[in-house]
Amino acid sequence: MNGLEFATVGDNCIDRFMPPVGLSLIGGNAVNVGIQLSRLGHQVAYFGAVGEDEDGRRMVACFRDNRLVIDHLQVLDGITAYTNIDVDETGDRILSFEEFGVCKKYRPSESDLQVLLKIRHVHIGWLNDGGALRRTLNAAGVSASQDISVNADPNNLSVEGLEVAFASAGANRERAETLLGALLNGGAKLAVVTCGSLGSIASDGVHRAEAGIRAVEVVDTTGAGDSFIAGFLSGRARGMDLRGCLELGRDVAAQTCTHVGGFPQETPGLVL
Repeated sequence: MNGLEFATVGDNCIDRFMPPVGLSLIGGNAVNVGIQLSRLGHQVAYFGAVGEDEDGRRMVACFRDNRLVIDHLQVLDGITAYTNIDVDETGDRILSFEEFGVCKKYRPSESDLQVLLKIRHVHIGWLNDGGALRRTLNAAGVSASQDISVNADPNNLSVEGLEVAFASAGANRERAETLLGALLNGGAKLAVVTCGSLGSIASDGVHRAEAGIRAVEVVDTTGAGDSFIAGFLSGRARGMDLRGCLELGRDVAAQTCTHVGGFPQETPGLVL
């Protein structure tokens, strides 16, 4: 595991699109970010948990196909996380049911932590640990990021010590500016806020940058925000300035919107 650039830690999920769509897709913030970073040419390890079921085996095969290092993947007794998604007549997605499965009890082991402390940058997805991993990485001086928009539990929303804190404001510039300030005031070294059709903004409290969107024929927006994060982190790892990082994030997100799912994958029919 020596020499790995990135690790992503936390959630994976089977997105089950209910009829009439009737598709089953692999996703989750940590998985989508990790796979997109791998597709951008980085070495990435994924730390998380899947169940001892068919969905778990499907996840493992997907991780291998996308060149994620899964030496520290935990296979736990229980079911793999899934989300039931309805699509209304306008095409909007409605989360009708979420089952976090073995993800809700996942924690990195002590041996996992020793590996994570040696990785260049760690991105934390949905992780129900009350911020324990974030604090451990910060205490050890490890660069870490997290998207607070994927965590609903207030115990997991603190950004103190994060190298990069991501959030989404939708197409609301006033809310975006408020979020940007709140992330910096909360202790993040760099704040990045996506603003839907209005683009994105980033600031470290001294420098600030903005980027617009890249217009594409949208097929599906699933995982676009995660793809943005991967592009931004990839640009940062390559020494790009803030605007360049935002633009790379934008471009990766735009590409994701041109296909179904958070990354290119087989889309088997839904089996309930």
